[in-house]
Amino acid sequence: MCKRVLSGMRPTGRLHLGHYFGILCNWVKLQHDYECYYMSADWHALTTDYADTSKINENTLEIIADWIVAGINPEKSILFKQSEILQHSELFLILSMITPLGWLQRCPTYKKQINEIKNKNLNNYGFLGYPVLQSADILLYKADIIPIGEDQLSHLELARKITKRFNNFYGTNFTEPREIFTKTPRIMGLDGRKMSKSYNNSIFLGESSDTLKYKVKNMFTDPLKIKKTDPGHFKNCVVFEFHKIFDKYYKNKQNKCEVGIIDCTKCKNQLIEMLIEFMRPLTDKRKRLISDKAYLEKVLKTGRKKATETANKTMEEIHKILKF
Repeated sequence: MCKRVLSGMRPTGRLHLGHYFGILCNWVKLQHDYECYYMSADWHALTTDYADTSKINENTLEIIADWIVAGINPEKSILFKQSEILQHSELFLILSMITPLGWLQRCPTYKKQINEIKNKNLNNYGFLGYPVLQSADILLYKADIIPIGEDQLSHLELARKITKRFNNFYGTNFTEPREIFTKTPRIMGLDGRKMSKSYNNSIFLGESSDTLKYKVKNMFTDPLKIKKTDPGHFKNCVVFEFHKIFDKYYKNKQNKCEVGIIDCTKCKNQLIEMLIEFMRPLTDKRKRLISDKAYLEKVLKTGRKKATETANKTMEEIHKILKF
């Protein structure tokens, strides 16, 4: 039996190069060897964005388009919208009954975000119970493998504890999911911080050539390199970080930068050419997909049907276990 993968993204808007290299490239590889379920996690989005839900549906179509542009094949992977599979909420309710409150309150991610996110009121049950909903997502599809970054490990460990507790109570043998760490390169944003929509420093999939030119020209460079002949300090240069990703001959540029025989303007112009070349097929494909919402909705409809079949089987089994 083919092992299953489950992963998802919250529909909070268009995806950027950080998502592409850090997540989507790994998803594309996994779909060739596993039965993959990829969901738009719109209920998870509500845990922090409950005050304004007006863009969730639109954002779902945006990220589905980005997934397909990146290489996710709807013929191989099951793409669906979390809220359309009502069994997620039912299993979330059941698991919430057996999850000790202390487990959730001690979750490192919960404590960190409560302290760091000050522009939103996160004192709600949904945000505290986020890991329980994640556990329900995983258990519902009996997922064996969950691709994550190392910062998400505490959530997956909690999902394993909840699954084990469920097994102990009811004599079941649901799989405790294991992680596959994504080899996430640290993609810098335009300002030198981690690329993030919240920092407004991102390069999005499908950016136009004009937008790419504007963004690259305004990228941070080495503040100590004033003239072309000044030695460069490439470790402090955002432009060079992008050369490492897109130029296989970046070592040659590094040497020229260090001895002061290449200037920042030339370096930026070369990066612009590489980015336009990389982005062109993605941009063309994305334009076609976004203009064909009927196709994207069809993909979600097909995924909903397949995901529902799997979810129904699991819930029928759980109903018997609980003697409902």
